[in-house]
Amino acid sequence: MSLSIEDIERYSRQILLKQVGGKGQEKLLASKVLIFGAGGLGSPASLYLAAAGVGTIGLIDGDDVDLTNLQRQIVHFTSDLGTPKVRSAADKLTAINPSVKVETYQERAFADNVLDIVKHYDFVLDGTDNFPAKFLINDACCFAGVPYSHAGILRFDGQLFTVVPRQSACYRCLFDGPPPAGVVPSCSQAGVLGAMAGVIGCLQATEALKYLLGIGELLTDRMLVFDALSLRFREVKFKRNPRCPICGEFPTITELRDEEQVACDLKGAPV
Repeated sequence: MSLSIEDIERYSRQILLKQVGGKGQEKLLASKVLIFGAGGLGSPASLYLAAAGVGTIGLIDGDDVDLTNLQRQIVHFTSDLGTPKVRSAADKLTAINPSVKVETYQERAFADNVLDIVKHYDFVLDGTDNFPAKFLINDACCFAGVPYSHAGILRFDGQLFTVVPRQSACYRCLFDGPPPAGVVPSCSQAGVLGAMAGVIGCLQATEALKYLLGIGELLTDRMLVFDALSLRFREVKFKRNPRCPICGEFPTITELRDEEQVACDLKGAPV
């Protein structure tokens, strides 16, 4: 894919970077990124990916925009209330960059549909506040061999790490399964500082761009933890678990399954 005169002007500040250049920008324009959840994390991530010139952005979310979303889900406006989130978000992405193709999936991810979607993308972002969805996304990406960025926010805290299947630790290397009901509250139960979504969502977009460009050091085998109250980041290192049920030496999960819905809001909504 060759760059047009308009492309060169639009992406000039990225093209100036020696790690990107014209060839790197061409890579981005030919890339596909899927975002689970057009909410708090998906909002800033999708906006920056569209602005950066990622050629195809997929958005999967079954919810409509409601008033409680607007405190942190910056891709949606007051005029979008009642509109499907994927449609609302798609309108903003194409307004920023008309050349970006936005694929929308107005549905929830389940074991019977998620793999057919994930396998068409180069990188995935998990922007959900739903433990069953997080395990399902991890498993689908492991089966499809598609790298992804995990992230979560709650109150004043955020965390993220990147998974490259068959190379790094996955989500199940750290967590066996969803926590018992009531142990971990959702944002709708415990609250969240809106700007937290911007901080962590932008870091997810950064990881996606680094992977697509083949530059820098990905956040694999280490979790970045952010405390907004002290404005401090800390890093927690971990290793691939040889007994992991999906990526270990003797996997016991051989097909996708829907985990029991626990420890999230009744709608299982994204952040």
